[in-house]
Amino acid sequence: MLASLRSGDPDRYLSVLYAPADRRDALTALYAFNMEVARIRDAIREPLAGEIRLQWWRDALATPAAGADAGHPVAAAFARVIDDFDLPRASLEAYFEARLFDLYDDPMPSLNDLEGYCGETAGAILQMAATILDRPAVDGTGTPAGHAACAQAMTGQIRLMPLHRARGQCYVPAELLAACGLDREAYLGDPDPKRAGALVAALAAKVREHLRMWQETSGQVAPSLRPAYLVMAPVPSYLAVIERTGADCLERTPEISAIRRYWRFLRAAMG
Repeated sequence: MLASLRSGDPDRYLSVLYAPADRRDALTALYAFNMEVARIRDAIREPLAGEIRLQWWRDALATPAAGADAGHPVAAAFARVIDDFDLPRASLEAYFEARLFDLYDDPMPSLNDLEGYCGETAGAILQMAATILDRPAVDGTGTPAGHAACAQAMTGQIRLMPLHRARGQCYVPAELLAACGLDREAYLGDPDPKRAGALVAALAAKVREHLRMWQETSGQVAPSLRPAYLVMAPVPSYLAVIERTGADCLERTPEISAIRRYWRFLRAAMG
């Protein structure tokens, strides 16, 4: 699973390497589960098939025995993690409900809806990782976790714009499209570069807002939870590249060098 995570979700892979040795397998199972669910859209042609697949995951994770019977190594491993660490079922159910959006092509209605989606997906994964690391220390971290999740997930969505547009998906809030003189069809087609640039700038500004709030509240996060929050390490570098790339983010994924990414993780891990 760790090898699959390295290729499919390299940032979370790096965060696992800095976690305590006795927690790495559990974190790997959690992140591999998230990666498998995120890939459902690529494996289906109709939303109903995706909904069936999400229900399959719900059923497979119901108990460790169900996970073992599912015949899927990630389901078996993560079902044990849920039981061993008593991960919150309510958060997992909210995660699945939010992931239904991935199966359809409608734009996100509003910025509030986008932030809610980020909280129930990336935020849920972050908080479950924190629970695996140090359950008592999780209390009182809702605010920094929420801002971290929004900053990290929204950065990821900007970087994935080329993939989403190729799928016909639009995670951009409809109200933000309208403010930039666009709609879903124009966004997915051949948008005016100035309007596309304004759209990327508006999304990046929202990421910066959450990044600033995360930095201001990160002191509430205990050092024992640091590996869960290491996904934030490359966000400032990604964001800087996004802001330089502008409208071209719709056509190509903004990247940073592997060396810069490794340095960001090392510096964050060292505190």
